[in-house]
Amino acid sequence: MFEKVLIANRGEIACRIAAVLRGRGIGSVAVYSEADAAAPHRHAADEAFPIGPAPVAQSYLNQDAILDAALRSGAQAIHPGYGLLSENTTFARRVVEAGLVFIGPTPEAIDAMGDKAAARRTAKAAGVPVVPGSDGPLDDDAEASRVAEAIGYPVLVKAAGGGGGIGMALVHKPDRLARALESCRDRGRSSFGNPAVYLEKYIEQPRHVEVQVLFDHHGHGIHLFERECTLQRRHQKVVEEAPSPFVATRPDVRAGLTEAALRAAGAIGYRNAGTVEFVVGTDGAFYFIEMNTRLQVEHPVTEAVTGVDLIGWQLDIAAGRPLTLRQEDVRLSGAAVECRVYAEDPAKSFLPRPGHIGRFVPPSGPGIRVDTGVGPDQDVTPYYDPMIAKLLAHGADRAEALERARAALQGFVVEGLTTNLSFLAEILGHPDVRAGAFDTGWLERFAKGR
Repeated sequence: MFEKVLIANRGEIACRIAAVLRGRGIGSVAVYSEADAAAPHRHAADEAFPIGPAPVAQSYLNQDAILDAALRSGAQAIHPGYGLLSENTTFARRVVEAGLVFIGPTPEAIDAMGDKAAARRTAKAAGVPVVPGSDGPLDDDAEASRVAEAIGYPVLVKAAGGGGGIGMALVHKPDRLARALESCRDRGRSSFGNPAVYLEKYIEQPRHVEVQVLFDHHGHGIHLFERECTLQRRHQKVVEEAPSPFVATRPDVRAGLTEAALRAAGAIGYRNAGTVEFVVGTDGAFYFIEMNTRLQVEHPVTEAVTGVDLIGWQLDIAAGRPLTLRQEDVRLSGAAVECRVYAEDPAKSFLPRPGHIGRFVPPSGPGIRVDTGVGPDQDVTPYYDPMIAKLLAHGADRAEALERARAALQGFVVEGLTTNLSFLAEILGHPDVRAGAFDTGWLERFAKGR
């Protein structure tokens, strides 16, 4: 096992990784920008190295500075967390070339799923259902128009190099297609350095369901059931839960989803933790969307219902240890709900609201867990994602988990900032959410109708 690991991230996930390392007696190294000089993640680790100015391109995406910090600290491995450099093939390769271990999949696996059009082809070849659409990047607007007419409107235009809802546009009519193509190409170019786009059929009233997988270096892989990630705005998840209230009533759908996830990951020789994402129709038909070759923000709900420490297994697998868990060992216990607490204004299209935190008192109690990377008398800056905490509630069943989460949100004290705390509590109390009767457009419709 490693003696020291550098955490190439910030915020709550850096704090969480540092805590897991400490619990295993492994030294931890943090990196921080000038804006994060007083951030909790800096002090959560045993050592910390400055890596540049506040802008993310000059700090947390500065590969040279991060690798230099790892080598100077004597770390044997780098954990990328999620976002930032976690799915950057160049960075993963450079880590390995520097003689360090990248705690994640191989660069080749990241590459295989990083191009979303190529990932569709891989999934399709593995016998995994994919959404009808173009099997590769579109050459021009004329080809896009032909594909759209063939599969039928509405369609989704998607950046081939993207993910997380970035570079995506829903098009209902042919006269809107050209503008959407241009917008997604521009976003793909600026965000991923790749202007290529492809088309998918838009599934009406879809649910967003994902399957957590773990694979070791010896070809052994398991799934840890599914997560429901349907409550989202602008294609960004806000509330996640495990298990899915819809899939839980359809054992046939669960069996199909989990088998398909293992096939998709196995097709690229995957190793470490990963997530295979699907869109699910009202009839239970499901289609592969993409595979995130990293840890997900919402991984704690899976940990809560399975008792599996995902970061712990990431470390073990990266160190070459076999995955001793067997599929029959993984069982569901109760239900869990995670809410992303943001410094944002839901009444103004979820506009980020950075500022200074006064009092900060996270809730506690049975089944409650709060992962955060901020504290009292600290700033939420405009340089990074405005998420200030993840609130997790675990209960004996879904009703108890929802009620615990709602009560905890109402008792969460964050002074000095506009947050979405009351909005989240309102969501969890809504009859549709209580009944599990929602689709990916529900949250934005609800926000507009408040």
